[in-house]
Amino acid sequence: MISSMTGYGSASRQVSLGAGVVADLQVECRAVNSRFLDLGFRLPDECRGAEPALRELATQSLSRGKVEFRAAWRVNSGAAGAAKANPHALGALSKDRLDALYTLQEHAQVAFPNAEVLRISDILRWPGIVSEPRGEEEGWITATVEAGRAALAALVDSRHAEGKALVTVLTTITSKMREIVKVIEPKVPVYVAQYQEKLTERLAEALTAQEQGKSSGSGTELMERIRQEVVLYAVRIDVAEEFARLKTHLQVVDTALAGKGPVGKRLDFLMQELNREANTLSSKSVSEECTQAALELKLLIEQMREQVQNLE
Repeated sequence: MISSMTGYGSASRQVSLGAGVVADLQVECRAVNSRFLDLGFRLPDECRGAEPALRELATQSLSRGKVEFRAAWRVNSGAAGAAKANPHALGALSKDRLDALYTLQEHAQVAFPNAEVLRISDILRWPGIVSEPRGEEEGWITATVEAGRAALAALVDSRHAEGKALVTVLTTITSKMREIVKVIEPKVPVYVAQYQEKLTERLAEALTAQEQGKSSGSGTELMERIRQEVVLYAVRIDVAEEFARLKTHLQVVDTALAGKGPVGKRLDFLMQELNREANTLSSKSVSEECTQAALELKLLIEQMREQVQNLE
């Protein structure tokens, strides 16, 4: 299935910290456009061991996009009940740290007699005072990989959904381009015939003027003028090949959109080819209507290019 490069997914798992305490772990997976697959990880220390497994999962599922995994956790709200049943559930106090902090406070009060004593909240926030349950490393890795896999699956689903919408937009644009070609291509021979008639009239006038001796130039100059007009005419009327290539490219685009797998780079190349043909049609135009059609084609191609940049 064709996918967009942008998407989002998230999933959560629980991790046992010991002593009846559980942590709620949340893993998010975000993706935006990128020429290649660019993976980033913003994981807490407890989850760092899961990064290699997450990287492998991402490379197996994705081919392009700037993808970032983020993880965060917090103690489950049910830990309050565990704390009542087990006072040590939420952590243990370090006696050595408490003694050191108490000594430090005494020294500070000698230097600053009017300083307030530390409050309980200050003491508990002091680094190293409370040794909180952290759980086992294996439990963190397992939970992070499971949540990451689920978040990645949700990301892939969202990319598929957006890719499906982009395919609809792009096929609508190719249909509009075919309509323009269908309308203008049959008219080109008429425009060419009209241009040929005008060219013939100009050449006839030039020859008449030469014969009557009214031309300011020599016979060589007249022949050069005729040669230039003929060359210009030959270049301008040769648009059948451009129309043929344009229709072929459109067919290839539709075939790619109807297929599966990554198509972004291929379609980006096709946009360049379509734009090249539209530019050539514009430069070879023999009528105002043909010029306007070429401009409309270029506008539609640019709209397609903007959408194609989002495809994987």
